[in-house]
Amino acid sequence: MLISKPPDIPPSEITDEAVYNGRRRFLAAASAATAGLFLNRVSAADLPPDLPGLPPARPSPFSTHERKTPYRDITNYNNFYEFATDKYSPATLAASLTTRPWTVTVDGAVRRPGTYGIEELIRMNPLEDRIYRHRCVEGWSMVIPWVGFPLNRLIRQVEPTGNARFVKFVTLYDPREMPGQRSDILHWPYVEGLRIDEAMHPLTILAVGLYGRVLPNQDGAPVRLVVPWKYGFKSIKSIVRISFVEKQPLTTWVRAVPSEYGFYSNVNPRDDHTLWSQARERRIGDFFKRPTLLFNGYGEQVAQMYRGMDLDKYF
Repeated sequence: MLISKPPDIPPSEITDEAVYNGRRRFLAAASAATAGLFLNRVSAADLPPDLPGLPPARPSPFSTHERKTPYRDITNYNNFYEFATDKYSPATLAASLTTRPWTVTVDGAVRRPGTYGIEELIRMNPLEDRIYRHRCVEGWSMVIPWVGFPLNRLIRQVEPTGNARFVKFVTLYDPREMPGQRSDILHWPYVEGLRIDEAMHPLTILAVGLYGRVLPNQDGAPVRLVVPWKYGFKSIKSIVRISFVEKQPLTTWVRAVPSEYGFYSNVNPRDDHTLWSQARERRIGDFFKRPTLLFNGYGEQVAQMYRGMDLDKYF
């Protein structure tokens, strides 16, 4: 299948500056009148509260230059079914999650399996600031300043064998601290997976913080996957195990609703969910929707991995 290259510049960046700035002032006023209907808290400080810091992180050339979503929105509008199915409750319910000490086990088809403490992972891998677009399957999006390191560094350290064709990720299972796991809304623990070339791609990171501070619990503390060209549910949170396997893993959402959530889950504006269109999205803080970009705008970097694939069949 021929994959067309998405526009290099999103629509908001080609609007005349005077018109755009005037539109922003109008939208800010409109949002204030509608009392948080679209979570437009653009006046909130972009600095997080007094959370522990992280080692210095270097800027990444992979970052977007789009306006970052305010910290308050990133940490108060979350999908985290381990705590609740709505977007607001995880910010409160996740506060009790114990994230220190924390270990991540790496096993399967690797020559150097092991179990790593979160502090060890951070010491082993220099951190980077990665400002990425984040696209949720429900139609909303953000621009998030993650702090993390490329997953491929860890992969090289554990030395996968020739049988490692996929990477399987597993979230913590602890119904005492994760009340959503007491329900049968999904099969627990949460499982996600990537093809090995996707996992090795330099855009794929393990995030341990945002806005220069440790990752808040509701955003997947203490370590989560971030795959910016895929829908947000692929970016599994609170990881405790990374396994290198030969067969494609049965992921949580594929197991739950295979007709709606495919294994690849690349952002594709042509592939609608059964309940809504994926052709447009609403950036948190904006009033109007914008066109959804193929691969979330990262097509120039990742499209070659899917050359020849029918992306409507392998969605």
